[in-house]
Amino acid sequence: MSRFKFFLLCFFGLLFCTSCQVTETIHFNEDGSGTIAVEMLRIEQSYQQLAGEEYNKNEVFEDTTYVFDDYISKHSETFSKLTPEDKAVFNAYKGVKVHIKKNSFEKEFRTTFTQNFLQANQIADLYKTQEYVSDIVHNYALSAEEHYYKVAFQLSSNEFKRIVTIIDEEQLKKEQETINNYKKQLGDKKIHQRVTLSYHFTKKIKSVSIPNAKISADKKSVEITFGLLESLFDPISTSIVIVFEE
Repeated sequence: MSRFKFFLLCFFGLLFCTSCQVTETIHFNEDGSGTIAVEMLRIEQSYQQLAGEEYNKNEVFEDTTYVFDDYISKHSETFSKLTPEDKAVFNAYKGVKVHIKKNSFEKEFRTTFTQNFLQANQIADLYKTQEYVSDIVHNYALSAEEHYYKVAFQLSSNEFKRIVTIIDEEQLKKEQETINNYKKQLGDKKIHQRVTLSYHFTKKIKSVSIPNAKISADKKSVEITFGLLESLFDPISTSIVIVFEE
């Protein structure tokens, strides 16, 4: 069976993390450096609808924190044999911190990825972090990956961009078919599935390319919400251009 991405499992695993709230938050400093955090939180009311009687049967207790570099060091012999191109992919995740909390008693299932960066174009595609860890541990080839889009960021003096690019059209079609089938399984269930982008700048915002964007009173922050399934079906729809005031 193919290795589905953690990010996709979050949405499609009916008995696991189907009901997710994903929040992507970026705080920028004056010099363009900053921090990014991506949090995936299971929404219990929605999950309970899908799990039914199994909801209270599973006992899971995990509270783990690690840095991506730990796995590069631990598997240094394997890592040293990789091609320069593969090493570059993994090295982009150096410094990325992962916190996983799964607590059946407290009903809290949360995974958080954080990264400090000097420039926006150094931000890693954090949604792929856990799978890349698995690749290092199990010595999987990156060529076998099934990612169908990538996320990147740019920041200049007058604008900010969240750039989403399709990298595998064939895989995109497969995922779209999966999403359509998943919607049929959901039926009329009201499941909480959202992704919220929250960006904070040192300059005032003049305009945002997404109509439903909510700009703060001081015009230095913006919040944008998408449906998760919609954003996975059409990833490019989550591309954003934010223009700053002069």
